[in-house]
Amino acid sequence: MSTLKYTAIRAQQSDKHQVLSFAARASDVFKLAKIDRISRDERGGLKGFQRPQISNHIHEIRDYLKSDDAVLPNPIVLAFTNSVTVTERGDGTVSLDIDLTAGPPGLVVDGQQRLTALGGLPEREFQVFVSALLCRDEEELRKQFILINNTRPLPKSLIYELLPTVEGLPERMSSRSLAAKLTETLNYDETSSLRGQIKQHTNPDGILSDTVVQKLIMNSLADGACRELIREPDGKEKCFSLVSEFYKAVQDVYEDAWVGRTPKTSRLVHGAGIISMGYVMEFLFARDKSMTADEFKHGISPLEKHTAWTRGNWHFGDEVRPWNGIQNLHRDIQMLASFLTRVLKRTERKNVVSLTTPQKSA
Repeated sequence: MSTLKYTAIRAQQSDKHQVLSFAARASDVFKLAKIDRISRDERGGLKGFQRPQISNHIHEIRDYLKSDDAVLPNPIVLAFTNSVTVTERGDGTVSLDIDLTAGPPGLVVDGQQRLTALGGLPEREFQVFVSALLCRDEEELRKQFILINNTRPLPKSLIYELLPTVEGLPERMSSRSLAAKLTETLNYDETSSLRGQIKQHTNPDGILSDTVVQKLIMNSLADGACRELIREPDGKEKCFSLVSEFYKAVQDVYEDAWVGRTPKTSRLVHGAGIISMGYVMEFLFARDKSMTADEFKHGISPLEKHTAWTRGNWHFGDEVRPWNGIQNLHRDIQMLASFLTRVLKRTERKNVVSLTTPQKSA
């Protein structure tokens, strides 16, 4: 069968899209659309947009659907950019012809776990409701996926990883989109000191949280070095270089606290450490105009004997914390960031005093 035909109801919603609803056998939905798992090509380019399967969740759904009184009222949302013909029927409904000649022409936008669970029950002719969204191109499809799922319990990190591939999003997402794009570049560019170290849906073996790196960049874009650099013609490249060079210096100075470590064994690669050191980057950029790894290493080195990333205690004035007592909380991050910058300020004052104090003659 090269074509599937349905009678559908069309909702009057957007002038840019068509939204249709119909019932279809679950087995036929697999002929209509595929689940496009998010991944990267050999050059680091983003492919697909669906999160990986969650096996426990799928098994729970499947166990429920095996019962005779199981119902599934929530629709599977599919999106199409071609191979669909819509014809008015004159009675408030439309005829929907979907060409399967080149394989499944649609993509699953929402309901992938439910659909996968149904795929494991071939003996049941289970019908599901389908909402079909007809988009003009794949970019519009991705945009709708983000907007539809942003209010649903999808991992935010997946939404954020997709943001750089889409334009015309609400302002609150656009600011995150730039940070997400820089994070992606830091994770996949061959010249990056953080290449392959950031955990994303397309790089699950990474150590650093992608949302933490994005937070670091968003802080800088809001009121820091990147806010200044991004205005320049090659602003994105300079922001990328700034962060990459800074963390190259961090890895060189604190090799033992970085290499082979996880957030559980080192607070340097923990969210609190990454964001707090971001304030150190800002301080050194503002004070010394540091931009290269060597310049940052010189600025960071006075911190070594005052930090407790993997052992010992933090001495925050009257408060003493064990090395792993720092949590990814706003209060702790601010306390650690203030401590680190105060150490650098004290070091600066000592250097100034030593340079201006007259030396006694021999």
